[in-house]
Amino acid sequence: MTDQVANTTEPAEVKEIRPSALREFWYYFSENRGAVIGMWVFLGFAFLAVFGPLIAPYDPTEQFRDHILQPPFWQEGGSWAFPLGTDPLGRDMLSRLINGARYSFFVGIVVVSVAASGGIIIGLLSGFAPKIIDTIIMRVMDIILAFPSLLLALVLVAILGPSLTNAMIAIAIVFQPHYVRLTRASVLAERQKDYVTSARVAGAGKSRLMFITVLPNCLAPIIVQGALSFSTAILDAAALGFLGMGAQPPTPEWGTMLAEAREFILRAWWVVTFPGLAILVTVLAINLMGDGLRDALDPKLKRS
Repeated sequence: MTDQVANTTEPAEVKEIRPSALREFWYYFSENRGAVIGMWVFLGFAFLAVFGPLIAPYDPTEQFRDHILQPPFWQEGGSWAFPLGTDPLGRDMLSRLINGARYSFFVGIVVVSVAASGGIIIGLLSGFAPKIIDTIIMRVMDIILAFPSLLLALVLVAILGPSLTNAMIAIAIVFQPHYVRLTRASVLAERQKDYVTSARVAGAGKSRLMFITVLPNCLAPIIVQGALSFSTAILDAAALGFLGMGAQPPTPEWGTMLAEAREFILRAWWVVTFPGLAILVTVLAINLMGDGLRDALDPKLKRS
């Protein structure tokens, strides 16, 4: 009798509790120290983007004519009133950098959202479409990818007109083929699996197969691509702003700030150094975070 009691209680003692999906994700993500550092830097810039107007000491367009090209506080002639100095029009550099984070993150969010949503839909349709339609879609994507991305964005902005909105539209169009190809490749791999065959036999329609059955299992590489595209969108928007085809003055966008200050590069190093550092640190942090997402979401990279 006692042996039977012991046998019935044993499974409860040795029962293994599997960690939740979120805990498992954080375990693999946190193994990459660079990704964790990048995440905290990214969150810091996101905080500045959300609460920038409340944190900035001055309005980013306010001009202090008595303090034109004033150096940072640690240099001779600098003061704590303008910790990072002022630009050629006497505007506070710190306030413009803080508010510039809002524009850069807005560009990243809009570009990735538009490019990913359109690319996912086209990629799903291509993966489930007849071969002739699939071929036509992919050849169009190949033609778009044949052009250098920044050059194609410049052409589109030149057609639409220079502005931040048109720059975001152009960058999103340039990025879309990457999501189409990635989604299509994932769909073709998933279509051959048993769970898709079972859903098809059970009577699931094509829309349900695409968006409910297959798409959730294709999201891992798309999320990683989205993180990397976020940083590239910030870089391209800054490049277009620097060339005068993106955000227009007096918008405190980092690329536009570089364009306005390039002729003062030798006289006032801070007007180009700080916007450049802001772009560098933000893009590096997002790329590091993207590497961590890849490690956490790709089952092939997980160690047993």
